[in-house]
Amino acid sequence: MPETYGAQECRAYFVEETVYGQTPTNPSMLGISSEDVEPALDPSLIKLRGIGSRDLQALKKGLRNPTLTILHVLSSEAPITFIQHAQTLNSLSIQVLYYKGLFASATDIISLLYKGCRIHKLSVECSIEDIIKANVELIGQTVETGTAKITGATYADYAGAVSFNDSYVQKGAGDGSGLTALERVTDWKFTIENNLKPVPVIRSTESHLLKYLPARHRNLIGELTFEFESKQEFDDVINDSEFSLKFGLGGTNSALFKYCKWEKVATPTRIEDLVALKASFVSRDVYIS
Repeated sequence: MPETYGAQECRAYFVEETVYGQTPTNPSMLGISSEDVEPALDPSLIKLRGIGSRDLQALKKGLRNPTLTILHVLSSEAPITFIQHAQTLNSLSIQVLYYKGLFASATDIISLLYKGCRIHKLSVECSIEDIIKANVELIGQTVETGTAKITGATYADYAGAVSFNDSYVQKGAGDGSGLTALERVTDWKFTIENNLKPVPVIRSTESHLLKYLPARHRNLIGELTFEFESKQEFDDVINDSEFSLKFGLGGTNSALFKYCKWEKVATPTRIEDLVALKASFVSRDVYIS
């Protein structure tokens, strides 16, 4: 029996599905650089009670609810390969592998293959003297467990990270034109909420698996922290100004939020500290490229 596994003995990979809930044959699996991975599975048990007993009388399986939470470190080689699917809503197969030894010749493998995954919520953030990270919450259709890599699959990993030095923030007109650099920002964060809805149907087989995973209303929000040296953000609120914000994600990649307005601006002022301005925004459109 192998010893318990450590985080250094875990990797995560994904591939786009052409048919929802089905991993492609001989897939080209792409690595997800991450600091934390939490695969979970909730059987949504139906707990039956009845008269004649204080205890449960039966436990029946409900709708299987596989979820994945990944703290993803954007790779400098391919920053948006994974997070772009918060926009595309492509379904993914994601494999979390635990193994012993060298990955190329791994032994004692535990494979958790999540199928039919879509990104439910994505939060990307950057701070001074740090790297860009994304917290990714996914919902899937089912999980297959195994003791081997996927037959015929290839596995590719991306190296590097995108630091705050490789990022930028620009502000422009509401339609995304006329972008100019914002050079007062110390921290930024944006969130895309797809509000996915697992939809099961009554059928002769696999009623415990969702059949559809559609996206409902989308929320596009974020927050910037400025060094307080301008009243511009207060003026934007007073004038009900609409604008765009573009965040550099490394290389030529970026996230452009259009038709934004500040939802709240505040300048917390404390003894023995410099004044910062925190401004949260809401947007009507986003484009990750």
